[in-house]
Amino acid sequence: MSAPSASSSPARVIVPGKPGESATVTDSDKVQAPNGTPYNAADVTYAQMMIAHHAQALVMADLAPDRAAAAGVKNIAGRITAAQGPEISVLRTWLSERGQPESDPAHDHATMPGMQSTAAVTELTAARGADFDRRFVAMMTEHHRGALTMVRDLFKSGSDERLAKMAKETAIEQDIEIRRMADLGVS
Repeated sequence: MSAPSASSSPARVIVPGKPGESATVTDSDKVQAPNGTPYNAADVTYAQMMIAHHAQALVMADLAPDRAAAAGVKNIAGRITAAQGPEISVLRTWLSERGQPESDPAHDHATMPGMQSTAAVTELTAARGADFDRRFVAMMTEHHRGALTMVRDLFKSGSDERLAKMAKETAIEQDIEIRRMADLGVS
């Protein structure tokens, strides 16, 4: 079964019964997590998209130690790695606990807000020194702004309180990092 997308109507899902009980069929937006908290298609889509989004940020951040000239760029890249790697793990667990796949093959991750093109990441990979710093700050600022857009979309449509709390923390971290990157003066 593919995960529902936030823009689609609820999918019909089979909910297994307890031992000795029959399974039931219901709409995906009425399914609850094992701990009883409700979640919906917007929550699932957010978690799936943020895994891919954070993964690209990690790719870019992992380039900084060998390519950046500014210590501030290296420091921010380190913070991104330290925060977003564990967030990916939490999102994977959140999806797994709900029987949802980590990714929706029908979703084009390249169209997510703030995602950088393959060509731009290739150019960043080739850059060194001050050129890398400028590209990294510009690309990561756009990337973080995209994540803030995704968080706002979750707040409009999602229903899982745990995921909303995590998204709020993500928004705070990324907003702070955007300001720190602006303060570096490498643009």
